[in-house]
Amino acid sequence: MKIIGLTGSIGMGKSTTAAMFRAAGIPVYDADAAVHEAYDVGGIAVGPVGEAFPGTVKDGRIDREALRQAVLGKPEQMAKLNSIVHPLIGAARSDAFEKARAADADMIIMDVPLIFETGGQRSMDAVIVVSAPPEMQRERVLARDGMTPERLDAILAQQMPDAEKRALADYVVDTGRGLELAQAQVTEIIGKLRASEG
Repeated sequence: MKIIGLTGSIGMGKSTTAAMFRAAGIPVYDADAAVHEAYDVGGIAVGPVGEAFPGTVKDGRIDREALRQAVLGKPEQMAKLNSIVHPLIGAARSDAFEKARAADADMIIMDVPLIFETGGQRSMDAVIVVSAPPEMQRERVLARDGMTPERLDAILAQQMPDAEKRALADYVVDTGRGLELAQAQVTEIIGKLRASEG
C-alpha cells in the first residue's frame, strides 16, 4: 500500500482536494480532524495539553484560540505542544492504516498540513501539494470567521512558502483555476500513482 502525503498552506484548498480522493474511493487520514477529536471533550490530549499550557482548557475541551495565543510566534512553545500531541495522535494514524489495509486499499492519502516542515515526506512514497495564487489564498482565508491579516501572516510565517513546497512536490493540484480542473488533476494523479506500482 502506497503512503501518499497531501499538503498545502492555509487556504489552498487542501480539504476540498482530500474530499476528491475520498470520493474516488481512496482512504484519507485527516491529521487536523484527529487533533480536533483529541482536543474535544473526553479527548486524549485535553489532560496533558491543559497541564502543559494552563488556562487552555474550557468546558472540558481545549480552547483552540487560547492555545493558539499560547504558541503562535513562540517556536519553543510550539515544539513543546507538538511533542505532546504527535505521539497521542499516532494511535489514530495507526488505526487508519489498519482499516485501509483491511479494505485492501492500494494507497492511503495522509492529509497533513506540515509534511515538509516536519520532515514527514521521508516516510511517504509521494507528496501532493495543493496550491493556488497568493491573492486567492489571502481572499479565501480572510473570509473565515475571526481571521485577521495579522493572524494570517503569523500562520504563514510558520509554513514553508508555497513556491518551496511546489518545488519539493511529486505532484501539484492547482485549485486556483476551478474545481473541474482540480478534479481532472486528481484523477490524473491517481492514474499515475497506480501506473507506478512496484
